[in-house]
Amino acid sequence: MQIHKIIVPTPFYVGPVNVYLVRNDPLTLIDVGPNTEEAYIALQDGLSKLGVRLEEIKRIIVSHAHEDHYGLAWRVQEVSGAEILMHSWEEKKVLNNQDYSEHKKLLNRAGVPKEIIERFEQGYLRFSPLAGNKIYFNAVKDGEDIVFENGSLKVLHTPGHTPGSICLLRESNRELIAADTVIKHISPNPMLHVDPLDSHRRFPSLSEYLCSVARIKEIAPTFIHSGHGNPILDYGEHFHRLVMRTQERQMKVISLLPKRGATAWEISGLLFPNAEGVHRYLAVSEAQAHLDMSVVDERLIMEKQDETEYFRLKGS
Repeated sequence: MQIHKIIVPTPFYVGPVNVYLVRNDPLTLIDVGPNTEEAYIALQDGLSKLGVRLEEIKRIIVSHAHEDHYGLAWRVQEVSGAEILMHSWEEKKVLNNQDYSEHKKLLNRAGVPKEIIERFEQGYLRFSPLAGNKIYFNAVKDGEDIVFENGSLKVLHTPGHTPGSICLLRESNRELIAADTVIKHISPNPMLHVDPLDSHRRFPSLSEYLCSVARIKEIAPTFIHSGHGNPILDYGEHFHRLVMRTQERQMKVISLLPKRGATAWEISGLLFPNAEGVHRYLAVSEAQAHLDMSVVDERLIMEKQDETEYFRLKGS
């Protein structure tokens, strides 16, 4: 089983996305890139250099439902008839990628002003064409083996960056395809999401993410193929740095809380005062995730005023 990286351009600040071809029967792509003509041509060219035509692809595995990873899935499937596999917790995103109603509720609870929520929504809708046409997929679950002629890849459900994020493990040599769960040069953003099992609950993205990366540490991968940038060869050291950065960020968030308490929106402005555009949204996601985890750790308490959530230190 050979795993080849194909670098595909994206319009996002994170830069190009890594698509992987598993050169074994059935020929399989892991992620595909965003729904742009530039990405489609790059994918075709990358496959061509490996002696593979797009029409020969028989299976697409989507690591998570972000536009830069799955946007071309519909087009590849249309050309090749490939089966699409993804975790079931990503279903709502791919079937209703223009529905912003649940995000509006989460942002309202975070204390984001109405006019800013409207601005976020307009930005989201501008990006929605990058998701491509609606796709239908077969769900995979944690521990499932995706079988090839010469080996298999085990599905690891690694929630955090998104609820349904997955990694793929080649158990014979502990080689891991981690997509955005592990990125060498940045820490993946713990995105705002509704809990896939309870639409009235916010998904605990940061807590789940830390559990996922700890699980990967127990596997002791020898080589990690990432969704962006270079591979990771020293995951133990990478994990240590990631945990240290997370702890430092959480202490920073707690130190910024005034005695009267604050919303995630207010803390995001103190934490990232120069953030603009999509980075403003990511700042809210980051602040909310750390506040939620601090509540779970019993460092903070959360109180509701109308529909808005305020966080403050215990005993203050």
